[in-house]
Amino acid sequence: MKIIETEIPDVLVIEPCVFEDERGFFLESFNERAFQEKANISARFVQDNHSRSAKNVLRGLHYQIQQPQGKLVRVSLGEIFDVAVDIRRSSKYFGQWVGVKLSAQNKHQIWVPPGFAHGFLVLSEYAEVLYKTTNYYAPQYERCILWNDQDIGIAWNLEDQAILSGKDQAGNLLKNAEVYA
Repeated sequence: MKIIETEIPDVLVIEPCVFEDERGFFLESFNERAFQEKANISARFVQDNHSRSAKNVLRGLHYQIQQPQGKLVRVSLGEIFDVAVDIRRSSKYFGQWVGVKLSAQNKHQIWVPPGFAHGFLVLSEYAEVLYKTTNYYAPQYERCILWNDQDIGIAWNLEDQAILSGKDQAGNLLKNAEVYA
């Protein structure tokens, strides 16, 4: 497995070792020992999630203000542009974002640690996103930052209008959002 640091050092891109032949491929999407030794990720995962979305669906920017979740994200079908925004007020990276393309083809994963808002845009006709979380979903603590907050300035590179849920359309600006200390 190869670990690639991003502009925000706590957010990591993980390239698994892929073994391919004429029959297909095999990879380990998670190995606790390898993640600890190579990426210094000692997270305990408690929940696996799987979503399917159509092209131009934009989900995010989500986080839980209590029971924060670290997320290990990958794509099993299609391609997405995945984004993590640092919302730890004490961080020198506060308000900054990192974005990476994840696809079934490249098989990359992204580690989004607790303290970040997370979202993604579907680039392919459909995409299936799988992610492990370090804490359980707690809707009473769920918060959303507006996906197009100009103070954050995420370069989504949308080809058409984003397809958003009502919750995501009503997200807060970062300057008005509850954030981590």
